[in-house]
Amino acid sequence: MKNHDSNGLTPGIRRGSMAPRPWTGFWKGFVLMLTENEEPSISPSWMRAASRRRMFLLLLVIISAVMAGRLLVYTQPENSAYPLLHYIQVALFVLLFGWVAAGFVTALMGFWVQWRPDPHALSISAARRQILSKEARTAIVMPICNEPVGPVFSGLRATCESLLTSEASGLFDVFVLSDTYNASMQEQELEAFHALRQQMGDRCRLYYRLRKRRVHRKAGNVADFCRRWGKDYRYMVVLDADSVMTGESVTMLVRLMEAHPKAGIIQTAPRACGVQTLHARIQQFAGRVTGRLFTSGMQYWQLGESHYWGHNAIIRVEPFMKHCALARLPGKGGLSGEILSHDFVEAALMRRAGYHTWLVSDLGGSYEQQPSNLMEEMQRDRRWCQGNLMNFRLITEPGIQPVHRAMLFTGAMAYVSAPLWLAFLLVSLSLGLLEPHVSGSSLFPWLGMSYMLEILWAFTLTLLFLPRILAVIAIMGLGEQAAYGGSLALIKSALMEAFLSALQAPIRMVAHTLFVVTALTGIGLEWKSPMREATSILWRDALQRFMPVMAVASSAMLATFYARHDALLWLLPVGLPLLLAAPLTVLTSESRWGLMLRYRLWLLTPEERIPPAVLVRAWA
Repeated sequence: MKNHDSNGLTPGIRRGSMAPRPWTGFWKGFVLMLTENEEPSISPSWMRAASRRRMFLLLLVIISAVMAGRLLVYTQPENSAYPLLHYIQVALFVLLFGWVAAGFVTALMGFWVQWRPDPHALSISAARRQILSKEARTAIVMPICNEPVGPVFSGLRATCESLLTSEASGLFDVFVLSDTYNASMQEQELEAFHALRQQMGDRCRLYYRLRKRRVHRKAGNVADFCRRWGKDYRYMVVLDADSVMTGESVTMLVRLMEAHPKAGIIQTAPRACGVQTLHARIQQFAGRVTGRLFTSGMQYWQLGESHYWGHNAIIRVEPFMKHCALARLPGKGGLSGEILSHDFVEAALMRRAGYHTWLVSDLGGSYEQQPSNLMEEMQRDRRWCQGNLMNFRLITEPGIQPVHRAMLFTGAMAYVSAPLWLAFLLVSLSLGLLEPHVSGSSLFPWLGMSYMLEILWAFTLTLLFLPRILAVIAIMGLGEQAAYGGSLALIKSALMEAFLSALQAPIRMVAHTLFVVTALTGIGLEWKSPMREATSILWRDALQRFMPVMAVASSAMLATFYARHDALLWLLPVGLPLLLAAPLTVLTSESRWGLMLRYRLWLLTPEERIPPAVLVRAWA
């Protein structure tokens, strides 16, 4: 047992260095990226397989985007008075269709993996035989900042109790790393920590550190731990405040690390559960069904150059301290300063240092929670949007692998696609109003589209919704539908999730557009959920937040109706959800609707059908 500090809350400090390396800069890095030569080396088999799969993915995306663009060109009038608008429309559509096609092909790969296990993925079965040495000491770290104390420590207690059932429990120390600045919550945290330590007794080594100098947010919190105690541990498992993991899952991560000495980060695929509002249950079901395909698909083409999502993952501490410290981004404005979305960058730096980053999608026992309502989700996305746009500045950093450059691009594109979709819709609507004549036959004349344009939109919608169908087919083909309430309940739930997601999509599009604009311009924008513990959103809060959006949507629909009646049909799929933004947010934030649907087996997930013991303990 190590010596403790004077207050007995933390072990004795053993200082280590974690110094950030200055960033090269976008344009200087761009020049170096063009001139750098990769040293030849013997590639492992998984890298050769990953290269083939990525080329296949890229080829399909390019072919699909080019074909869709050509099809759109065929729908254009020959002698248009507005050629510039048509060029913009085609360019936007090609880019966005490629984005949609990339997601579809990834889901298709995930569907393939469901039926045929990937021989190049990390083998959990082989790692079970890995003997754990006493040197594989592992810290379980949970950074928190002004979090609700009860749920945090209940989840941590469940994780600790499950860990005690592992034969390797003696390898683990548990750290609560608090950045809380609210004095009352600090007292509550200390009380909860002492109560948990008393419950665990000598069976589990628990520590609590309250950071006085809160810099660099969560990344700085973890870096501070590494500088103080990182030299004492070979690995660390990073949790979020809402994370719960079984002892078996944590121990398996250590076994995987021991079996693969070049692994720097191994990320689990956390399963969302534990929140009963309708909004959260929609997201939980989507993640458990369709999200499963996307996660498996990403694992298929990323392999050892995968994502790191910042929690429910294990990290090799020594290379993390040496290579993954984060410097501030130079400059002024919203895209400079502290790195916000640190996880993607840390994965890229770990891979640059020669270590592999893996996503293990089939390792169970890893759980997290979803935002309970749409406004809470928007608050989270506001931070993620700015962080991913900041990360784009690092895309030319020397030494970063191409696949991680692609991840930095797709991270930004996940939010930039929103204003691009909005721009495409506005350009298309403008052309529809300025050039009302439709050439060629049409299946649905009242839509004001040609036959070929209708086919193009049908193809786009197919790529958007077919992954949901494939996900249901995969579950039923594997005989797992009983865990979702049966075949009928699964199909009904998938249809409901698709419908409600389609209603929420325009609201997210507008919100993400605002987030992108404010991040790029530096204009201040606060998008905060009501500061209360209840998960339900009050009508006045929803109306206050969404009234400007609803007013703009209603004005646009009225103006379109007066300009051209039939063009209003174009706006309905987007305009109607925006008009209903406030009531949709309020209704989906209600737990009673979520619980009522759960009672009727709607949106049911396996974790709700038969809750794992660790979650039952956490929720208690």
